Amino acid sequence: MGKVRTILIKKVSKELINNYPDVFTTDFETNKSLLDKYIEVDSKHLRNRISGYIVNLLKIREKE
Repeated sequence: MGKVRTILIKKVSKELINNYPDVFTTDFETNKSLLDKYIEVDSKHLRNRISGYIVNLLKIREKE
């Protein structure tokens, strides 16, 4: 079974990748610190979920 991600996490992650295509990387820790710079996230849990989904999306794009 896969991980369940809410529409909010998917929407925000895709918007960030489209708006800042060269900023985010496949490194989770780097993306966490970059998220603090580009958006204001209410909780660490939400920030970590968004960062993880960005890593996942970028890895999928690399394969293609």
